[in-house]
This record gives sequence, structure tokens and C-alpha cells, in this order.
Amino acid sequence: MSNIRGGDFNQKIDYVFKVVLIGDSAVGKSQLLARFSRNQFSLDSKATIGVEFQTKTLVIDNKTVKAQIWDTAGQERYRAVTSAYYRGAVGAMLVYDMTKRQSFDNMARWLEELRGHADKNIVVMLIGNKCDLGSLRAVPTEDAQEFAQRENLFFMETSALESTNVETAFLTILTEIYRIISKKTLSANDELDANGNSGLLKGTRIIVPNQEPQIQNQGGCCGGS
Repeated sequence: MSNIRGGDFNQKIDYVFKVVLIGDSAVGKSQLLARFSRNQFSLDSKATIGVEFQTKTLVIDNKTVKAQIWDTAGQERYRAVTSAYYRGAVGAMLVYDMTKRQSFDNMARWLEELRGHADKNIVVMLIGNKCDLGSLRAVPTEDAQEFAQRENLFFMETSALESTNVETAFLTILTEIYRIISKKTLSANDELDANGNSGLLKGTRIIVPNQEPQIQNQGGCCGGS
């Protein structure tokens, strides 16, 4: 398990991870963001207009990570922001309201849009929000688990109101992003070709015309005499 703790704002930032929140209007995207970034919840929250984002700095495995969480309006009239919104995102949270079946049924469309605009390696988590309203549940957990498994998504049910699983959900996706990004960095540094040379140090051999063949046998600064 990765070592995670709150970040010191005076530290050098090692990574900036952009994570986008997507889903229908009024499913609680802004409340999830407020709960994670500021530990706040507002009962009279207004609908998001356009795009907003919050940042939170934390430490994962002794690396300082700045999470940049983007929140957008779920209404159709704001869909013009799509391409810019997804650009550079390494994580996404697909949020539905577990008391509104339609918001869950729309997840397939949101996921299609995400995959049409975002990087193919983006880490995606399905979030069933408002689990505090259990008596009003309209989406069985099994339905969401099946969808997540079929689409290869992480899945978690949350309550922004009661702060249930909110931090866990964000830390899960950020830790997975960190694991993938750091693994790519290590892989690039350690990749060797058939001759044992690092992939980052590969060069192209240049044959200079009209050179005397014996020059190739002379000792240079790195060759034996």
C-alpha cells in the first residue's frame, strides 16, 4: 500500500495529476469535490456553470502530488467545453446518483464521450453518490459493479453529505495514477535494447562517405588502442 499523507505546500511538486468529474447535473459532483478538497458540504449548493477546479496537495510514496480536480456542468448546453476539459486528464470519475436510475443509465454515454476525447490510458472510477439515501436506492450495487467490471473501471459508492468513502475514492484513483506514471518513468529509464543499451540513450550510426576504412579501427576517447 502506498504511503499517503497531506502535502506541505512549501515542498517541490513532483507530479500534477488532472482528474475530471463527469456525469449528469445534480448527482453531487461539486459536493464530492468540496468534501475532498475543503472538507465542506453545502445543503444549498447551486448548479455548476461552465467549469471549475480545485487543487489539493498530498504525498504518495514520498513524492509530492498536486491533484487538480476539474468539475463541469452536467447540462447539455455546456458540452462545448468538452475537448478542452478532457485535455491532459490522467484520471476521471464517472458520477451518478444512486437514487436516480437515469443518471446511472447515462453512464455509458458519458464513458463513450470520455474515451472519445481523453487519453486511452486514463484511469476511470465509477462513483455511486448519495449512498446515505439507502431507502431511496434506485440502482442496485450489483448493476454498478457489473458495469464497472465490464468496462474495466474502479467502483465505489460514496456520500458527500456524510463523507463516506469520498477521500478513499479520490486517494484510490490518485494512487493508481501515480503507480502507472511512476512505473512508466522507471520503465523508460530501465528499458534496454538487445545490446544492453538504455532505450533513452539510443543513437543512429552515421556513415560518413569517402572516409578511409582504417579510421574505424583507430582508438578514440572511448575506445581501446
